[in-house]
Amino acid sequence: MSIFTPTNQIRLTNVAVVRMKRAGKRFEIACYKNKVVGWRSGVEKDLDEVLQTHSVFVNVSKGQVAKKEDLISAFGTDDQTEICKQILTKGEVQVSDKERHTQLEQMFRDIATIVADKCVNPETKRPYTVILIERAMKDIHYSVKPNKSTKQQALEVIKQLKEKMKIERAHMRLRFILPVNEGKKLKEKLKPLIKVVESEDYNQQLEIVCLIDPGCFREIDELIKKETKGKGSLEVLSLKDVEEGDEKFE
Repeated sequence: MSIFTPTNQIRLTNVAVVRMKRAGKRFEIACYKNKVVGWRSGVEKDLDEVLQTHSVFVNVSKGQVAKKEDLISAFGTDDQTEICKQILTKGEVQVSDKERHTQLEQMFRDIATIVADKCVNPETKRPYTVILIERAMKDIHYSVKPNKSTKQQALEVIKQLKEKMKIERAHMRLRFILPVNEGKKLKEKLKPLIKVVESEDYNQQLEIVCLIDPGCFREIDELIKKETKGKGSLEVLSLKDVEEGDEKFE
């Protein structure tokens, strides 16, 4: 005797569910655990590594697949792969309390690691340890936002920590080589974006070695390209101007 299995049911295991509500109905997709964050941050680009199946469900745990007419009504298409991408990008990941707690702890650690990697004590130029940054984040009661990237949150943390401790982003060391004619005029425009001029040399060209805030790099690069019409050059000598040894709180 054959067992009848409904054709609109698919059974999946070890699954992370991402849910979205549209047009008054619930739609879900089945993903591999730990892959959704990778897709959203841009680390994972292969959709097949993220989705267990390119099917859209109304209930993943019961294996109930969404009807074609409901998909068209809610998304304006029945292209399941495209709908999966929309849900994957904007939907809400369904996780247990234990998983959520583990995920938030990991994100907290990742944020602290980024801050420790990018920052120094401005007086000593020494970097802070990850443990020290974690402690400082707990002191300011920083709460992780699961839907925001760790990089974005690290920049927020740096701003908040500045109010409580001596911390700033480590400076980048750059060398500009500029045509003499445009160089003097351009130097005035670059001045507000430079933290420290370490050396300046006028020969056939104007050569400047300086320290800048990393947040100004793109603006400086675009300014040099535009003003010198591609004749000037910009070289990164070091990404971080730091002293050896870790910074410690007294």
